[in-house]
Amino acid sequence: MYLLPLILPLNAFIVCALFSRYFGREVASLLNVSLIFLLFLSSLFIFYEVGLAQTVVNIKLLDWLVMSSFTTRFGLLYDSLTALMLVVVSGISFLVHLYSLGYMKHDPFIPRFLSYLSLFTFFMLILITSDNFVQMFFGWEGVGLCSYLLISFWFTRIAANKAALKAMIVNRISDVFFIYGILLILIYFKTSEYLIVFLFVETIPLENLSFLGLEMRFIDLICFFLMIGGIGKSAQLGLHTWLPDAMEGPTPVSSLLHAATMVTAGVFLILRCSFLFELSSFNLFLIMILGGLTSLFAAIVGFFQYDLKKVIAYSTCSQLGYMFFSCGLSNYHIAIFHLFNHAFFKALLFLSAGSVIHALVDEQDMRRMGNLVNFLPFTYFCVVIGSLAIMGFPFLTGFYSKDLLLELTFVRFIIDSNFIYFLGITAAFFTAIYSVKLLLFVFFNQVNSSRVFNFAYESYLEMAIPMFILALFSVFVGFIFSDLIMGWGTFFWNNAIRSSLANYVYIDSHFVHPLVKNLPFILSLFGFLAGVVIVESFLLFKSSHRLMGAYFFHSNLKKNNSAFPLILRSVSSFFFPALHFNSFYNKLFDILYTKSYSISNKTVDKGFFEFFGPFGFYKGFRTLSLIVKTYPPSVIFFNIGFMFLAITFFLTYLFFSMYLPLFLVFYKGLIGFAVFALIFSQN
Repeated sequence: MYLLPLILPLNAFIVCALFSRYFGREVASLLNVSLIFLLFLSSLFIFYEVGLAQTVVNIKLLDWLVMSSFTTRFGLLYDSLTALMLVVVSGISFLVHLYSLGYMKHDPFIPRFLSYLSLFTFFMLILITSDNFVQMFFGWEGVGLCSYLLISFWFTRIAANKAALKAMIVNRISDVFFIYGILLILIYFKTSEYLIVFLFVETIPLENLSFLGLEMRFIDLICFFLMIGGIGKSAQLGLHTWLPDAMEGPTPVSSLLHAATMVTAGVFLILRCSFLFELSSFNLFLIMILGGLTSLFAAIVGFFQYDLKKVIAYSTCSQLGYMFFSCGLSNYHIAIFHLFNHAFFKALLFLSAGSVIHALVDEQDMRRMGNLVNFLPFTYFCVVIGSLAIMGFPFLTGFYSKDLLLELTFVRFIIDSNFIYFLGITAAFFTAIYSVKLLLFVFFNQVNSSRVFNFAYESYLEMAIPMFILALFSVFVGFIFSDLIMGWGTFFWNNAIRSSLANYVYIDSHFVHPLVKNLPFILSLFGFLAGVVIVESFLLFKSSHRLMGAYFFHSNLKKNNSAFPLILRSVSSFFFPALHFNSFYNKLFDILYTKSYSISNKTVDKGFFEFFGPFGFYKGFRTLSLIVKTYPPSVIFFNIGFMFLAITFFLTYLFFSMYLPLFLVFYKGLIGFAVFALIFSQN
């Protein structure tokens, strides 16, 4: 049973990748989805036995890497953290596979698409079920590879190819640091297995490391490298630029990537290594600050976007920021619960967005949509449920984790946590604004495109069923699992995660002022009203055939002398391109590439190595031959003869100087032996 989470998705990949030409695309697709459904059923059994029955399972399968005294085994570790993540990954993966049957129905390469999805799921399950860091890195790189394959699935689109390369390259930066962290663990602990590392992390003296005159603890350096690895995968501020561009792939890819795989891998790494991070207050502080800044930054930038999928993508960045600063405050169980809840309503939002895009024949610009509430009522219902859940509306899934997360941030009563609390509630305010903007532009705006009337239709049944299931989960799953995962004295977590008693403030959250408890909801209401006012002002300021953005920022800017359009244009030009991170990186790497090219290529390759290498010798002898060629033949023959005599004389001199003494000694000995023999014969 415990091997099925790896066997089933791998077989699903093989069925579609190798045998679809024999079975046919329909049969292969159904077999693929059936295997993923069996995966979900097996994950429910494992969740019951491991999470509820408290049975930790550690299976050693085979020796993987054997080098002298170091051995890495391919093993599986099932604890409460793994069991919960297994339900999320397998459940969302099954719904996305089922949704893809309708969304990609007319694509001739749907077997290849489903095979990539199954392989994506397989590598994510390798990552979460591994019992050592080396095996985790294998799954870590696997999900990166599959994200590249899926984002560039429509490989005839240049934008998709560029987005896939960008995702791969940006994640390679963080992966290098993750490798450094694993190497330091191998050096310090002489093993990569979780249980051994976490068991001895407090018993082994924490040594200091001297580097460039700086003293740092070994554990701080390990956690820093692991943190950078998690930042890249979870798209935190600085390494977030790949995530919005990844929307170039098909919408089911975006749903799986944002809800259950890839971006959750970084948070999972922090949760899995909580035993290490609890000993490094410096890295916890960095995680807290970075997560808080990411949550606010992504929420503000999301409001200024008009691409439907990019709005939801920046929403993912913002929610991942919540999870990160919750981990930085040592509230790991709240972070994993928010990840659990977020998976359902974020998958619902993306699948609903896919329904809209599918109905409008691949149109993603919200300004060209409108009045879809009359054409797509079921999709509208799902988007409303997902938007309210992500806003933290009372008694929906997001309310049970998001509000408690902010309360626990407030009750730490330190300057750092108060600052993060301010960032968190401000991000909640902007979350409500962009959620309302999405609803109004897509479903209530005046129609700005003929596609709405010509092509809009409700989803296929294969698409509607997963959306309906996710809508139910987005309403009820937070209430059902809140006491099990976050309740007082819950037995669920056992020893899967670790939070020191000094950082345990869960009880204090129940005694905060009612205003603090209700402040996120109040700000969400204000954000809802502000979003309605802003969007309606946007729509009413100019007639329906001409967007207010064009009126403000382009056509009427020179005619309008007031400062209001200039302010709007400057604010929009700053936040719409996401604070110009892409432009900064492009210029930075352009400068670095130009300088490095001039140094490495011109100075080193075409300079030193060519001058002293084979080309240099060739050029030198060629120059010498050209010089010799100018002399008359008689001079050349005389010089060659003179050189031959000189070399002969020199070699003769060396021979006699080296071997003549030995010859004289031998000759004298020979004469003496002859004289002695002659005298002996006379006698």
